[in-house]
Parts: sequence; C-alpha cells; structure tokens
Amino acid sequence: MKPLKLIVGTLVIGISLAGAATAQKKPTKKPAPKKPAPATKVLPPLDVRAAREKVDIQLSNVNDFVTKLGPVAQGLETAEADRQAGKLSAKTAASVEASKMKLIEAIRGMRKGLSDLESEFRTKTALQKYLPNIQGMTELVERSEDYAIASKFVAAKDPLRDIAAKLTDTLAVLPK
Repeated sequence: MKPLKLIVGTLVIGISLAGAATAQKKPTKKPAPKKPAPATKVLPPLDVRAAREKVDIQLSNVNDFVTKLGPVAQGLETAEADRQAGKLSAKTAASVEASKMKLIEAIRGMRKGLSDLESEFRTKTALQKYLPNIQGMTELVERSEDYAIASKFVAAKDPLRDIAAKLTDTLAVLPK
C-alpha cells in the first residue's frame, strides 16, 4: 500500500505542478500597432470650388461653340463673299445677314459669361492668385467678335481656342 500511496502522491504532485506550470504560460499579448490617423482631406475655400465649377462650365461652352462653329464658319464666309459680290438673291442675302447676326450675338453672349468669370477672379481675394492664368479672356473674345463682324468667321475661332487653352490651364492649377 505504501507503493500505491507513493504513486498516487507523485501523480497528485505532478498534476498540480503541471497545472501551475500551464497557468504561468499565458500567451503574452503584443500591443496592436497604432494605426496612423486617417488623412483628413483639406477642402479648398468655397469660392475656389465654385470658381472651378464655373471655369469647367465655360470651358465646355467654349469647346462646344468652337466645334459647332467649324462647319458653319466656312459656309458663312463663302455666302458672305457671294452676297457682297451680288451673286445672291435678296431673300438669301437677308438670310445670310441674319445668320451672321445670330453668330455675332452668340459670341457676345459668350463674352458676357467669360467677362463675368474674369472679373470674379479679379475681385475675390481667394481667386486672385489664379488671375494670371485666366487674364485676357475678355480681350480674346472681343477679338473673336471683331473677326465675326468683319465676316472672318474661320479666323474668329482662333481666339476662342486660345480662351479654351486659358480655361484648361486655369483648371489645372485650381485645387479640386
């Protein structure tokens, strides 16, 4: 019986020591790596965001106008030359003159929008640093209007293309 007590005692001591040993072997938790703070997106001032949208709209207007003016310009120049040479009937000549006036009015309407945009860049302090990119559009659209009045419709597209380039450059520097 003594050997049995010895075996049972050894087992009890072994089990208790094994339990104590496993209790000490707790896995150590590594601290979770700190996540960097999410980058906060800095929005430009409201004036700049609104101006960017207006520049984009005007760029679209100018590009559409130049695209539509292309096929019409050559035909109007030819018709105007025929009208001045007296090759057209009175009704057709009146129609050509009406088309010419419509085109000039369309350019004047575009001038109003572009002039307002340029003056906005002049007057608002948040936009003044972008003024060199957009400055001179009013003069360019006036030159286009002068060409149209002189019946040089194909030449009237060139200042409008320069305006589109200025607007594109301005969009490139305006923050989103």
